[in-house]
Amino acid sequence: MAVQQGIYRGVSAADRVAQRRERLLAAALTVWADPHVRTTMTAVCAEAGLSERYFYESFTGLEALLEAVMDAIAAEIETTSRTAAEAAGDDPVARVRAAVRSFMELLIADPRKGRVAIVESIAVPALRRRRTELLRHLAHQSALESRRVLGAPSHSEAEDEIGGMLFIGGMAELITAWLDGVLPASPDEIVEAASRALLGLYADSP
Repeated sequence: MAVQQGIYRGVSAADRVAQRRERLLAAALTVWADPHVRTTMTAVCAEAGLSERYFYESFTGLEALLEAVMDAIAAEIETTSRTAAEAAGDDPVARVRAAVRSFMELLIADPRKGRVAIVESIAVPALRRRRTELLRHLAHQSALESRRVLGAPSHSEAEDEIGGMLFIGGMAELITAWLDGVLPASPDEIVEAASRALLGLYADSP
């Protein structure tokens, strides 16, 4: 027990727990995104190279692990989009395109993230509510950013929130079709179409 609580090979017990947690998260992403593998605790532990004893060190069960994967992806989407928008400067159109492009680049770099967060999560009844919560959160953040840089004086706050929901909901369906291979569009085409859609939602009416 003293070894567990102390330093082992220069790594503290808390750091070892954190490392094992990250291995489980990475393994869950791999297993969950693979349509040929059933997502179970056993499969995730095998992929991570850890025993189930270590699984319960960080998670109460499989659903808790999968929810943590979804939360991490949503946080990454939010952070990368905001960073890209800020780097684009003050031009509203450039900010929108940069944010949307950063999202697409994230999916291109690792399509598993889009598949599990948008597609696979809806197939797990216990995670549907969390998926809805995350999409609504991203919609709200989109509304806040769009109101700040694109907001039309004639729009109410409710109209801006509606715009955010329409955009994020539409993007979720768009990405689902693209990941499923039923939408023969290039990433650039998706970026341009999505950017135009968002700009149109927040444009002032003539």
